[in-house]
Amino acid sequence: MKKGKVVFAIHGGAGSFNVPPEKEQEYRDTMRMAIRAGKERLDKNDSAAVAVEAAIRILEDSVLFNAGKGAVFTNDATHELDASIMYGENLQAGSVTGVKHIKNPITLAHKVIKNSPHVMLAGEGAEKFGIEQGMEPVTQDYFYSNRRWQSLMESKNRLDETDEFGTVGAIALDKNENLAAGTSTGGLTNKAVGRIGDSPTIGAGTYANNEGVAVSATGKGEVFMRGTAASDINALVQYQNWSIENAATEVVERKLPVLGGTGGVIALNRQGHFAAPHSSQNLLYGYVTEEDEIVIDLFPEKVT
Repeated sequence: MKKGKVVFAIHGGAGSFNVPPEKEQEYRDTMRMAIRAGKERLDKNDSAAVAVEAAIRILEDSVLFNAGKGAVFTNDATHELDASIMYGENLQAGSVTGVKHIKNPITLAHKVIKNSPHVMLAGEGAEKFGIEQGMEPVTQDYFYSNRRWQSLMESKNRLDETDEFGTVGAIALDKNENLAAGTSTGGLTNKAVGRIGDSPTIGAGTYANNEGVAVSATGKGEVFMRGTAASDINALVQYQNWSIENAATEVVERKLPVLGGTGGVIALNRQGHFAAPHSSQNLLYGYVTEEDEIVIDLFPEKVT
């Protein structure tokens, strides 16, 4: 399907799940709201990173996605959240990992760029920084949902981690032709306490470079980290002059499965070329063009 110049896109995770028919409209409405929030920021001449944060906050506030309020449980029945964001114009990046009491980790990650000299903050230190920045902490009860609890029980019965990767992410191209990318997640159901995946890892789950692409990934984090997935896609575009479609497909559908993992990415360059390959059963994503055409894909072969 031919599409116009894409300026903003989101994803809502990849994996072995299917959207239940009774929930389909709710997924579409929430994703559309997030896409519109990002596009409205761009239309107001805000930066790509501001648009990314605005959209991801909406996804974090929804129980549908494995980020923020909808975060999955660790093997200790707690919630540990990760997020990162990156500017394409100067490669500045902010990341937080293992936070337990922050409602919107993507906002905290953005504050790391704007108000600290660091790139990544973890655990209690990240939360302390957030409180100093005026963010209100929430209790762990805020993140509880019966759906995620049932997933934890099922995973413990199988003695493994689920392959439902509900990470969320966004990528943007602003009116100054700057790119940005961001990713937020609750990680894997039944993950080990203290486990860190690709979402807060710059170059693995998130990357943005004006000379290449903006990328947000979702999948088995350990494999995306070992394969430096997001930065590899950028390198093929920036240094080898590959098309964004070929570069993203090479990494996601060929390189990563050999390493033992599946997932997907959304990728965007300064020309508005967009790609969303996946090697898992499904990848939820949506995008909007410069002309305000919104497309949302909840199924591998079904686009509406």
